[in-house]
Amino acid sequence: MQMPKPSDADKERFRSVLPDHPDVVVKPMFGNLGAFVNGNMFAGLFGPTIGVRLSEADKAELESDHETQPFGPEERPMGGYVGLPEAWNEDAAQAEPWVAKAFDNVAALPPKAPKKKGSKN
Repeated sequence: MQMPKPSDADKERFRSVLPDHPDVVVKPMFGNLGAFVNGNMFAGLFGPTIGVRLSEADKAELESDHETQPFGPEERPMGGYVGLPEAWNEDAAQAEPWVAKAFDNVAALPPKAPKKKGSKN
């Protein structure tokens, strides 16, 4: 499976569309980036593509009005996420409201429980 690497400009663009909220945590993921709230990912960067986890209604609205794309590896796109239109890569103003909707959607979920550390004996 080929993992595309985002450019520094892609990473900067991704960070620029994230909500300015103290609960937003950005972490590296497989050479890309993920944005989390309460331990749950609400947006990610896969190569140049920003993916968001929207409510079903918001996802349906986005997909009906814009040319979205799968998010993640072509062979196994991430379920529950939709890739924002490629044309928006140069227009943060179009991406920002959808990333904010994803944040609101995921922030309403229960916090993700931390993984228990297994003992190595």
